[in-house]
Amino acid sequence: MPIVVDIDVMLARRKMTVGTLAEQVGITPANLAVLKNGRAKAVRFTTLEALCDVLECQPGDLLRWEPDGS
Repeated sequence: MPIVVDIDVMLARRKMTVGTLAEQVGITPANLAVLKNGRAKAVRFTTLEALCDVLECQPGDLLRWEPDGS
């Protein structure tokens, strides 16, 4: 998938666990794991906004595009 999710990078920078982030954002750890592992088909802007608020970052810090190589 050409969209790469870098939530792990921001979690490490903030020294925060997935459980803590999920709780502060207001989503389940399971749903956060789906997003974090790149298995989500979509993300709501409200969720993206909450992630950026809690992690004190920009959307581009969490999502990036990489060509497929095709």
